[in-house]
Amino acid sequence: MSTTTTKDYDAIVLGSGQGGTPLTMALAAAGQKVALVEASHIGGTCVNVGCTPTKTMVASAKIAYSARRQADFGVHTDSSISTSDVASASASASVRIDMATVRKRKRDIVASFRGGSEARLTAAPNVTLVRGKAAFVGVREVEVLLNENEGEAGGKERLRGAKVYINAGCRPAPLEVPVAAAVEVLDSTSVMELGVVPEKLVVVGGGYVGVEFAQMFRRFGSQVVVVQRAGQLLGREDEDVSGGVREVLEEEGVEVLLGARVESVGRGEGGTGVVIVVRTGEGRREVGCSHLLVAAGRVPNTQDLGLGSAGVEVDKRGFVKVNERLETSAEGVYALGDIKGGPAFTHISYDDFRILKHNVLTPALPPLITSHREIPYTVFIDPQLGRIGLSETEARAKSQTIRVAKMPMAWVARALEMDESRGFMKVVVDRDSDQILGAAVLGIEGGEVMSMLQIAMMGGLPYTKLRDGVFAHPLLAESLNNLFANLEE
Repeated sequence: MSTTTTKDYDAIVLGSGQGGTPLTMALAAAGQKVALVEASHIGGTCVNVGCTPTKTMVASAKIAYSARRQADFGVHTDSSISTSDVASASASASVRIDMATVRKRKRDIVASFRGGSEARLTAAPNVTLVRGKAAFVGVREVEVLLNENEGEAGGKERLRGAKVYINAGCRPAPLEVPVAAAVEVLDSTSVMELGVVPEKLVVVGGGYVGVEFAQMFRRFGSQVVVVQRAGQLLGREDEDVSGGVREVLEEEGVEVLLGARVESVGRGEGGTGVVIVVRTGEGRREVGCSHLLVAAGRVPNTQDLGLGSAGVEVDKRGFVKVNERLETSAEGVYALGDIKGGPAFTHISYDDFRILKHNVLTPALPPLITSHREIPYTVFIDPQLGRIGLSETEARAKSQTIRVAKMPMAWVARALEMDESRGFMKVVVDRDSDQILGAAVLGIEGGEVMSMLQIAMMGGLPYTKLRDGVFAHPLLAESLNNLFANLEE
């Protein structure tokens, strides 16, 4: 039933992502009366359709890959087939993938994570969880169209807050070319709900999400083609890093088309399958497949928030504009997480929460800001790509005087012992101060090794401390000795 009564709160949080949920809990624990509005599942992108489910499925794909390699380690089962060439191995010949079980395992882990967060929220004092879609109707005032299970269909609630925090996230960007009506286009959410292994999967987009799914489904047994509009995969990375990732994918049998633009999508001959028309530097090409996945970026969920009614400005791409304190153009309204643009990582959303918690609850202390924070990330291909700080290209663009060290993982004892020697490690060091400016680790547990370098950067350690440090043998960590010993003069 509709109502015109406005309920007042100290804070309204729009979205229960990895910034909004802990912020709600922190404000409530400080005695504030908080309304958390969520239109869908508790946990946001990360828990429901991002990090948690994808990395769960990546783990299943890793087991499939390892199972095909078992004979290389002297291990045999009754059905094992020896092969050292993963790209030519028939997935169905050596490993059977039960996608229904892969999907169930993914769903169960997501439900566990989501359920834990929801239980903590519903048990917390001073928290009111409102299920529905919110839109601003005034300054720091929203109207929520309640979900059907929250009351009568079409029921509404009005909420007014002393402060409002926007954590409404992003969604997959659509494919902006003509698509035949009968063609199902998968995105990063729907592709994880498949109950069968695609015979042939075309992935449009060669960014972080695209390459993870490409390798994953290749390991499940699909033929995979990546269509990337740019001239390299992972466009923000150095060319050698991007090239290393491409080499990994192609070694496993993924076909990579660079400088390729999708012109149209239609049905195959006789109305079966999908045909993608691609334009490359070599001309027009048709690529047939059974399934099409579009992983070409994400767009912010700002179009229906009524931000104009609150005086909240957005940029030309629709992201909420914020300053280094995460304040929007409207007084008392803040934005955190992916919806404000910039690096779309869970750990950045959580750091946004920490900044707001500090600034809002301890205003007498010097404020925290987003400027100058390091942005670590890991691409969960196998081997992983861990990244921190400046790339070599970025450092040279800043005209910094640098030294670079690069070492193949084939020089790392632990990697050889595990027969996981693909990739390389690369660091950028300031020539004058000996400080580490950035690193890329494409190798086994690359994210963990990168994090060691990040800790050194946080502590202001010169590279010599790692070059001369004593690390336990034979850990991956001791590779840092040799890496920095190979620093160019």
